[in-house]
Amino acid sequence: AVDPLESSSRMLDPLLVGDEHYAVARGVQQLLQRYRELQDIIAILGMDELSDEDKQIVNRARRVRNFLSQPFHVAEQFNGIKGLFVRKDETVRSFKAILEGKGDHLPEQAFMYVGNIEEAEEKAAILGL
Repeated sequence: AVDPLESSSRMLDPLLVGDEHYAVARGVQQLLQRYRELQDIIAILGMDELSDEDKQIVNRARRVRNFLSQPFHVAEQFNGIKGLFVRKDETVRSFKAILEGKGDHLPEQAFMYVGNIEEAEEKAAILGL
């Protein structure tokens, strides 16, 4: 697995990927970094001791983390989940929606092995989550 906070690319440049893609990618990184910082507090004191803003960060970061598990063709033989091709613009759009809170009403499990936020909504409905 690739740690999105430990890996980087010189290709992640607004001149190469566009302003929106760059802003969303940086937003995801910042969210995951803040989540990492909060993990010690959560382990010691629990979620109840976090501010509402920090709880929101944790909840969105967990959705992002799960969404990073998109169903890849190469993993199909290992996890039994059919791989999908997801267009870059669709991936950016879905990450942006998560950052903006458009998936806050969905359980974090709905974001596992889906290609976009609409599939997360469908999965939540099918699973009765």
